Amino acid sequence: MIVDMSYWTRVFRRILYVVFTIVGLFLAFKLSIFYMPFLVAFIISLIIEPLIRLIMRKTKFTRKTSSIIIFVIVSAIILGSLIWGIITLFSEASNLLQGLNFYFDKAYSKFQSFITSFDFDKIKVPNEVLGILQDSTGGILNSISIWVREFLNGLIGVVTSIPEISIYFVITVMALYFICVDKVYILDQVEHHIPSLWVKRVGKHLRDLIKTLGGYLKAEATLILVSFVISLIGLYLFKIVGLNVEYPLLMAIFIGFVDALPILGSGTVMVPWAIICGLNGDLVLGIAIIVLLIVLSTARQFLEPRLVSKHIGVHPIFTLIAMYTGFKVWGILGLLAGPIILIILKNVFASLIDGGVMKTIFDKRESKRKRDSY
Repeated sequence: MIVDMSYWTRVFRRILYVVFTIVGLFLAFKLSIFYMPFLVAFIISLIIEPLIRLIMRKTKFTRKTSSIIIFVIVSAIILGSLIWGIITLFSEASNLLQGLNFYFDKAYSKFQSFITSFDFDKIKVPNEVLGILQDSTGGILNSISIWVREFLNGLIGVVTSIPEISIYFVITVMALYFICVDKVYILDQVEHHIPSLWVKRVGKHLRDLIKTLGGYLKAEATLILVSFVISLIGLYLFKIVGLNVEYPLLMAIFIGFVDALPILGSGTVMVPWAIICGLNGDLVLGIAIIVLLIVLSTARQFLEPRLVSKHIGVHPIFTLIAMYTGFKVWGILGLLAGPIILIILKNVFASLIDGGVMKTIFDKRESKRKRDSY
């Protein structure tokens, strides 16, 4: 039996290419966390780039002058929002932490009263099952209470670390300034230091990937910001008119985070919240939350087609798998990172996916066809 070494060499190279790419993505994610201020500056620069070009087009200013104008405005907004956010988050997180036991005790008593008032004899539920249900409910609520307490303690620790936040803020602002003002120079320098062979072979593919991923990040960041701002304004209006909204900033952040997750959305938070309010007798707040959800959904449906020119392009089940995998590997942050890595893999391995991954790697006829085409 003659072994076709050239065939197995091609198979080995393709498998090695896949492995190196996945390892590279893992390292890139770790580096992006390490260099988070620069990543944030890059995403902000993508969002404000149209404003810079608009000023250049309308006023005939140079890119540097236009960038400085937008940079000053954006920096002032970020600084003001940061100061207000730190003060408000500290206040709301501290108040919620102090009253956390009260809320979970109230939730547990509500559930116990429901168990007591409901006639389980009609559906013939054994008493053993009811006992297990009551015990497990207490355990679940206790686990949630511990998780929320740890999260709030961590949040308070973050917002009170003023020196560290100041360093991150200064580095982010400086990086944003250089990216906006010297964008052309930075791109030229990167291209200058990359071998010309790499530029020819990888350049177009890399530009397409950056365009797709950058566009996705820009669109998602804009949509998250819109969801957060609308939620924040709506919840503060509810609080001003006397409705029982105790933690508007925390809830707006939570809604914005959940709205950023593919498949899920703001309704995942707001619908249960409205139902709980209605069951507690606060029907006005429940209706107000549903109205706010309608406003949010309408704004997102209006903006999303204009911001997202290309969708992820995969079935929701694969997006869900990517979210779950990211969650298991990196925790809560992985819920956002999973779909992003999925987009990168889809673009990098587009030819493999189109031809069938295993079929393209191991099919001899495919290898022969490609070899003959060369």
